[in-house]
Amino acid sequence: MTQTKPAFDPVPLLAKELSLPLSGVAAVVALLAEGSTVPFIARYRKEATGELDEVQIHAIEERRAYLIELEDRRATVVAEIDKQGKLTDALLAKLRAATTKAELEDLYLPYKPKRRTRAMVARERGLEPLAELMWAQPDGAPDVEAARFVDATREVPDVKAALAGARDICAERLAEDAALRKVVRETYQGEATVAVSKEKEHEGKTTKFDNYASFEEPIATIPSHRYLAIRRGEAEGVLRSTLALEPAAVVPKVVSAAKVRVGSPWAAELQKAAEDAWRRLLSPTVESDVRIELKLTADRAAVDVFADNLRELLLAAPFGAKPVIGVDPGQRTGCKVAVLDATGRILEHTVFYLVQGDRGVEQAAHALAQLCKKHQPSAIAVGNGTHGRETEAFVRDVLRREKLDGVVCVSVSEAGASIYSASEVAREEFPELDLTVRGAISIARRLQDPLAELVKIDPKSIGVGQYQHDVHQPLLGKKLDEVVESCVNKVGVELNTASASLLSRVAGLSPTLAKRIVKHRDEKGAFRTRRELLQVMGLGPKAFEQAAGFLRIRGGDHPLDASAVHPERYEVVERMAADLGVPVASLIGNAAAIAKLDRKRYVAGDVGELTVRDILTELEKPGRDPRAVFAPPQFRDDVRALEDLVPGMELEGVVTNVTAFGAFVDVGVHQDGLVHVSQLADRFVKEPSEVVKVGDKLKVRVLEVDLGRKRIALSARRDARATQTKAEASATRGDNRRPLGKGARGPEAPRADQKAFTNNPFANLLRR
Repeated sequence: MTQTKPAFDPVPLLAKELSLPLSGVAAVVALLAEGSTVPFIARYRKEATGELDEVQIHAIEERRAYLIELEDRRATVVAEIDKQGKLTDALLAKLRAATTKAELEDLYLPYKPKRRTRAMVARERGLEPLAELMWAQPDGAPDVEAARFVDATREVPDVKAALAGARDICAERLAEDAALRKVVRETYQGEATVAVSKEKEHEGKTTKFDNYASFEEPIATIPSHRYLAIRRGEAEGVLRSTLALEPAAVVPKVVSAAKVRVGSPWAAELQKAAEDAWRRLLSPTVESDVRIELKLTADRAAVDVFADNLRELLLAAPFGAKPVIGVDPGQRTGCKVAVLDATGRILEHTVFYLVQGDRGVEQAAHALAQLCKKHQPSAIAVGNGTHGRETEAFVRDVLRREKLDGVVCVSVSEAGASIYSASEVAREEFPELDLTVRGAISIARRLQDPLAELVKIDPKSIGVGQYQHDVHQPLLGKKLDEVVESCVNKVGVELNTASASLLSRVAGLSPTLAKRIVKHRDEKGAFRTRRELLQVMGLGPKAFEQAAGFLRIRGGDHPLDASAVHPERYEVVERMAADLGVPVASLIGNAAAIAKLDRKRYVAGDVGELTVRDILTELEKPGRDPRAVFAPPQFRDDVRALEDLVPGMELEGVVTNVTAFGAFVDVGVHQDGLVHVSQLADRFVKEPSEVVKVGDKLKVRVLEVDLGRKRIALSARRDARATQTKAEASATRGDNRRPLGKGARGPEAPRADQKAFTNNPFANLLRR
């Protein structure tokens, strides 16, 4: 039959599925189609969308893409079946009613080109009429009916072969029944278990996957991190897993779909066909589908955990625009030191050696003191990599001896620093500097402004994920890019100092435009107004519309350019100032004057109450940084190595990673400890993210220290029950495998020079 494809409008379905207002969804879809970005829509088009936030807009964007893909696939399937001459009105109605890709593919399965099957062979041998008799179950003996189809020339030598061929056709008919496949899939999802064992060559050997050597858990409840751990074990050839489902849970449903009639002479044959359909056709294919869906579900959960952690890390409190000295700890190759001014520009760099005896240490102390006196830094940022705590102790000692009370020493995460140092971005920034010096610069800049520096690094290398290398990488990349873009635009970017990496994350700006902005700035000088952006080659009105509100020019020609007020609304602010009889500059930050304004007076056209509210809020605190005020963590001076920890010790630490099973906490010994989810609070905690976030300061108690495996079990509980049960301890030991060490450098093994530093008199003195 010839059919016409109806026009597809995803808006009603999106509004229904996401429980969002139809008008708001329609506005978002239209704005996205026009090329608007999610941050721009959420911040500057609230009237149109009904104040939908970024999460809701992203949900619309993602689901819309899925529905469009589904609709395109539906059109392809309909056209293919129509070309075969098998498209009926009833089938077309079912295809149009399919709401998922899986449902659509199940309907298409009987018509999908496939390799030769046993059923195809049986049809070629003329056994389809016999299969129809078997399916209909009429009166009469099956053997008698089957005898009519015996034909040696068609390779049907006897009655047994004829009945077997007919069963093959019936089995395939059952396996390709869309309704039955849905039932079987749902049965798997509700009743099957993941059954895991070791591969034969690893039986009897100790591996990091021993907790799963003999393991079984329902797929309906297995946590994402556990399933991903099993998948990793399979990928490394240590484990093997299956989805176990009792035949009794599903075979009766297959038999029911075949409509086997008790007492029919054909019942036994059709029963065999149903059992064969389950065992040979349905079970393998549906299990494969369910495993794929289980993996995708685990991937989404892991990606969400990573995204939440990354957001907290990127929005960590900045130290601010103050001069800083960055130190990248090193022993035989020395500690690389970089001095930066308040804008992050490098002023000087050098190397300190702390393993060349007392004289070398004293020389390093003198050199550091001289740098502090010369450049007057507000802080010294020390990387938290190998020997970071010893280097930090050295710096603190120098600051005490020199009475430099105005300088703070801060431990800074090195995660991903080595990757940045060797990256093309770093080479473009500092082509004349060694990559080790670039690392020290990055450490200092991370303290000044974590967001501005971390955007230069692939988010997967920052070290706050959970099995991030095991999940679907396009899914992970898209989600992390969304988080970075959201954070950058939430904070805002200083146009005249931002790097190309940071500018490329601003709504509407591509990496190419970002580089052109920097080039224009270098050649023409600092931008005096936002409007000057239109002079940048290739930056047109649409890009300007999307980006302008998120860019800041402090000290420029127009006072509103330092705020989040969009240039398209400057006229509204100018009217406000005129009504009060003051210049625009006098209105900014003047809460008393702003309170006198009648908000309703400025509501007109596309400027609604929400826009006026946002403008007035911004005028009260223009360019306000939404991030918290910086406060350095307080590590205990007597705890610097794993060996210094003892059960019962109470410490303050910093949450470095939050996973589905707990939180990792840096307590200052270069090996993060795990606070299992059962030890996070004096109440039941379902998800660790309910109570902790990356960057949080947390008071913890040491429960257990495993020196051999370098594992620390911690508790944040304050009550008397802050002890581990055997089950909790087992879970802790099983999951205390940090997916990505302390960063890209990983949880390093002791280097050859570690002993040299350990034996250094100055280091020993610090320990005492």
